[in-house]
Amino acid sequence: MYKPTIGLEIHTELKTKTKMFCGCLNDPEEKHPNVNICPVCMGHPGALPTINKKAVEAVLKLGMALNGKLPETSKFDRKNYFYPDLPKGYQISQFDKPLVMGGELNGVRITRVHLEEDTARLAHSTDNDYSLVDFNRASVPLMELVTEPDIKSGEEAVKFAKELQLILRHLEISNADMEKGQMRVEVNISIAKNGERGTKVEIKNLNSFRVVGDAVKYEIERQSELLEKGEKIVQETRGWDEVKKRTVSQRLKEESHDYRYFPEPDLPPMDLKEFDLEALKMEIPELPVEKRKRFTREYGLSEVQAEALIEDREMAKFFEESVSESEAEDGGKNIKLFFNYLTSDLRGLMIEQKIAFNELKITPENFADLIILIAKGDLSSRMAKDILKEMSLTGLDPNKIIEKGGLRQISGNDELKPALEEIIKENSEAVENYKKGKETALQFLIGQAMAKLKGKGNPEALKKILKEIIG
Repeated sequence: MYKPTIGLEIHTELKTKTKMFCGCLNDPEEKHPNVNICPVCMGHPGALPTINKKAVEAVLKLGMALNGKLPETSKFDRKNYFYPDLPKGYQISQFDKPLVMGGELNGVRITRVHLEEDTARLAHSTDNDYSLVDFNRASVPLMELVTEPDIKSGEEAVKFAKELQLILRHLEISNADMEKGQMRVEVNISIAKNGERGTKVEIKNLNSFRVVGDAVKYEIERQSELLEKGEKIVQETRGWDEVKKRTVSQRLKEESHDYRYFPEPDLPPMDLKEFDLEALKMEIPELPVEKRKRFTREYGLSEVQAEALIEDREMAKFFEESVSESEAEDGGKNIKLFFNYLTSDLRGLMIEQKIAFNELKITPENFADLIILIAKGDLSSRMAKDILKEMSLTGLDPNKIIEKGGLRQISGNDELKPALEEIIKENSEAVENYKKGKETALQFLIGQAMAKLKGKGNPEALKKILKEIIG
């Protein structure tokens, strides 16, 4: 039986205002090619780079969050290779003195975290006759995290990458959107029998969690079949073919000496004692692992519910602020109601309107007011959904929308009883059917009453009063 040994290399574009070594805008949303460029990121002769301090601080914060070791000094190096997307003919990266050494996440040991510059982006013609180069991405701050080979399956690899993405977003140092290429995963994988060492194969540029899992699973099967046939595994770099759902050979694997690393002569070594590390540490928010525990303990949410909130930092924040607004009135009794309306109804409206939480017109206070009205029975579920939609479009308080439209739910006996007595007179057959034990007849009568009351009747109150009248 062969056992897999897996390590990850994860590249993440950092969310800084400017690029890594120049003053050009770091704008991943820029659609026009070759707009955010200058002599420095284009590698023109005589142009000198300068270090983006915010990018360095972002990596240091991640290092602290992962309990890594920060050295006293660090430096940049030149990684030499030629490729059309590399304008200088070398990449400024870090070799022997990275910003972070060690650390741990999900039981997987971190080897190092270092900082470098991203490459340009290639655009290939549909018939592959030619390629174009967009240098907007050239020299964008790129962080690389390397793990020890502690991972044993595709599922573990996906779990690690997902948790890292959450941490990056909580730290607000990267959007880490894999669809936009802001986070790319590379897998180093070998298989062997116990006590033996396998030949390492690297799978490059995996751009979704699903693909990471699929690529690892396929590669384990591919290597196992080769070894069963008595064939050798070739140390190489492979890519993922999404159409054929398999890894494909790209090139033989390079070793570090192939890149002829040497210290970057245009950048001085960094003395990390010059950074205010205590201040950076204070900026680290509550991390996902801690928030999961608190959400289940403090709010009584299930692990699945807590995870649904934590996956979106802004949604978790909105949830907490809304619940806090209501605690004085309901004592925190309606947590499940908050969760359901937030993750289902409000989230659905936001998807429909294609807006994020920072564009939402509904305030946590107004959302809390709506939930309290629902809990009190002043609004039916149907009315609540309509009012929530109106709130999302206007930003109005739910009470104002109710007053304006006369939408408050009717629950009082004096208001409901006359309507029900009319319904009973008009539907004698349904009344007789209910007396014979047909529950559907009762639901029919309630429906008729709701229609007469234009949807404003409280269904539970109607049901209770109907039973009392019919006997």
